[in-house]
Order: sequence, then C-alpha cells, then structure tokens
Amino acid sequence: MKPLKQRMLDGEFVTAAWAEMGSPDNAEAMVRHGWPVILIDGEHGIGDLEQWVAVARAVEAAGGEVILRVPHAAQWMLNRALDRGFRSILVPRVNTVEEARAIADFCRYPPHGSRGYAAPIVRASGFGQRPGYALQEAHGELLLMIQCEHVDAVANIAEIAAVPGIDAIFIGPNDLAGSAHHLERMLEPEPQALIKKVEAECAKQGRMLATIVGAGRSWSDLKALGYRLAIGPNDVSLIVNAARDAARERDESLGVAVAGGKGSAY
Repeated sequence: MKPLKQRMLDGEFVTAAWAEMGSPDNAEAMVRHGWPVILIDGEHGIGDLEQWVAVARAVEAAGGEVILRVPHAAQWMLNRALDRGFRSILVPRVNTVEEARAIADFCRYPPHGSRGYAAPIVRASGFGQRPGYALQEAHGELLLMIQCEHVDAVANIAEIAAVPGIDAIFIGPNDLAGSAHHLERMLEPEPQALIKKVEAECAKQGRMLATIVGAGRSWSDLKALGYRLAIGPNDVSLIVNAARDAARERDESLGVAVAGGKGSAY
C-alpha cells in the first residue's frame, strides 16, 4: 500500500476509522475487517504516547496505517510523536496563521523547520536503519493536517491554508458549530456556511481537505466534494452499538419488556 500522504496527493479518497479506546487489539481487529487506516485519537481518546505507539504497531503489523491526533500543538509533543514513528499527524484547534506556521516549523528538520534532531536513535528512522531519514525522507513522508474547528480559524482560513508544510485542512464540524453557538446543530445555516467557506478557500488554493462523516455529508457526498480523507466510525460506537443490538435481539427472543427500550432486564 502506498503511503497515506501519497495516496491523498494522487487524488484518492481515503476512508478511516477512529481508535478511541487505546486498545491495540480493537484497532487490529478493525484493520482486519475493512478499516486499514486508523486515526488514533490522542485528544479525546484513552492513553498516552506509548499506548498510542502500541496501537500503531498492531495496526501496522496487520497491514494498516495510522494517523495520530495529538492532544495539543506543543513542540515537545510533536517532536516526541514524530520521533516515535508517527508520520501522519493531525493537530487540533489551530486558529491563527502564527499557530499554523509554528506547527509546520516544529514538525520539519532544518532547513525546513526546527524539529529537534535525534534521528539515529528513534523509532522513526528504524533506530538508525534508515540513514537517509532526516536529510532525505522525513520531510517528504510527513502528512501534516491541522484542524479548522472554530470561527476564528474560518476567519483566518486563507492565510492558514497557505502555510508551507501544512498538507491538509481538517474540518471539525461539531466544534466549529459550537464556536458559533450551534453545538450539535451542524445542519443549521450558520455552521453550514462556515464549512462551505473553508471548502471554497481550500479548493481555491489547491489545499487538501479532510473531515468526519456527518454534518449532512455522507461518504459519497464528501468524495464528490473533493475531500481526500474522511473519518467514520469509532471503536467505542462499534462496540456499544453491537452490544445494544445483541441485547435487543436477546430480549426480543425472550419476550422481555425493557422500560424505555434503552437497556436490558438482565
């Protein structure tokens, strides 16, 4: 499988699922059953960096590829994530061009940026097995995406999208709607207009777009709109929904009446 960044640059519409539970087994099972790209959620999900590395190892061993959403844009966090072998990074809540420039700088070795150097001893280089990693490979293989999820980011989107080193803009529709006082009401006119403004500016600049499935957009809608990456289900929802369906099937078979239809008598 071609690296994720190259697939997106080639115009492929890439689909993925979230890993929220910090479980290597859950993530591996998802890869083996139709979801070869897994986005590890370090912002809202369970775990720390080493737990995310364990998830990444399981995904990669099963033939998949990972993206890591880091919890914040601090230089030390980005440096450690890159050193530990994550080559596709998503950074949340980027609202200004200054923030975007700093993130791009932190993630690239000189002369492109100011990433700290320890290439011969880190997982990213195969612990030195890739001698050309820092000078020839790291910059080209890095997929760096930043999230547009606030009205301030939309106001600055033309400048943010133009920052060298930022490969894609990832729209977070629910937080974006919330910042405009429409939390969980993404289909209302104002959030939809904000989303469309980001889409139009990225199309104008030729900047790749990514987002989640939802906010009135299906897989096929996003593909038709030119998005390169869309994230759908997560491991929590898959387990919860399957558990709920199994409980419902059991109770219907046993003729058990469940108050409110939300749980089980057992």
